[in-house]
Amino acid sequence: MPYLTSVKCQGSRMRLWFLAALLSLGTAAQAQIDPHERQLLQLGYNQPLEGRGPTAGYAYYYLNHPQFVQTNLTLRLAIAPIYLDSELGIHQAFGPRTDVAVGIAGGGFADSYSEVRGGSYLREESFTGHGGEVSTSVYHLFNPGDKIPLYGVMRASVHDSVFERDNRTLPNFTLPDDQVSFHFRSGLRLGGREPLIMPDLAMELSAWYEGQVRTRAGSYGLAGDRRLEVSSHLFWGRAMLIYTMEEWKHTFSVSVTGGGAISPDRFSAYRLGSVLPLASEFPLNLPGYYFQEISAERFALLDATYHFPLDSRRRWSLTASVSTAWVEYLSGLRQPGNWHTGVSGGLAYRSLAQDWHIVFGYAYGIDAIRSHGRGANSIGILCQFDLGAFQRARAKVPGPDIPQKSRGIFRLFQ
Repeated sequence: MPYLTSVKCQGSRMRLWFLAALLSLGTAAQAQIDPHERQLLQLGYNQPLEGRGPTAGYAYYYLNHPQFVQTNLTLRLAIAPIYLDSELGIHQAFGPRTDVAVGIAGGGFADSYSEVRGGSYLREESFTGHGGEVSTSVYHLFNPGDKIPLYGVMRASVHDSVFERDNRTLPNFTLPDDQVSFHFRSGLRLGGREPLIMPDLAMELSAWYEGQVRTRAGSYGLAGDRRLEVSSHLFWGRAMLIYTMEEWKHTFSVSVTGGGAISPDRFSAYRLGSVLPLASEFPLNLPGYYFQEISAERFALLDATYHFPLDSRRRWSLTASVSTAWVEYLSGLRQPGNWHTGVSGGLAYRSLAQDWHIVFGYAYGIDAIRSHGRGANSIGILCQFDLGAFQRARAKVPGPDIPQKSRGIFRLFQ
């Protein structure tokens, strides 16, 4: 699998890396083959107001094209200048209720790692990684004809990673070995959510397992003080509801996500922080915190959001949210206290044609550790442009999984 060569962060080349990083993000598997035509441009960015953390943002073009070439094929693409994720779905490949998909993904900065410890972003212990993978997925529908679909998912992938130093990485910091890893995911999902900033209606109950096996595990870091495990096993689930009140047109959302892991390491731990609702299939948002600031072996996260329209056409609205999490930290990344809470508020605009949707927000991390003590402020923007808004009606189906694969996005201002 070929990889893009990283750009050194000096002079005008730094600006080139800045632009390329902003636009790099890819997707992986989703919980079913999406049967609806979609063309979306998505942008999200969070900026801390004190301290300096890993850059938090995404920018990508998402295409879902049913009846690609022939009626039983669906092409899904997530396109960025230095990262591409693709999947070709085959409907009814193993009978009337079972679909199959094959995928290829890869590009620059996909496997980079940012070390955040005790509220400090340690660039001297962070490094760049490029990656690519091939995958095969099976989606089985258990309840055809029901209004809320129940899907079973199995996905196997082979991932190749190459690591290199950043310009700030310490000379005596030993990088992990370049390696091939094998991933297997299985799960059950009832319902789901569209890949939109603010859907009007959605619900989900899901439970998941993922196993990861590495071919070149071992120690790395400063005098071998951290380790990549031979295998890691993750278990998590989510319950989520988004509902718009018919009379008032107010929208609220509530979600509970929890998980645990056996033999996790820095690459497989659950990482919580920032407000980027489309940065992963299971976003672990903590308003006001750095992106992926908290690394957890076990966690439970509650999110609640309320949208209040300011005009009868719902073009302008106010939004308020709170997230609170209990975490059991990954070894080596512990800090005082196991509870973390953040709040946020914002002003949202949605065009009458519903093709443009923009949210400007402010967030405060109540328990985030900073140099002055507890408390952290950040601002952010979310922007969505639906190129297909005039050609189709929206359908309530699960959105794409957008894991933190293209790590170039997190190097925006380095």
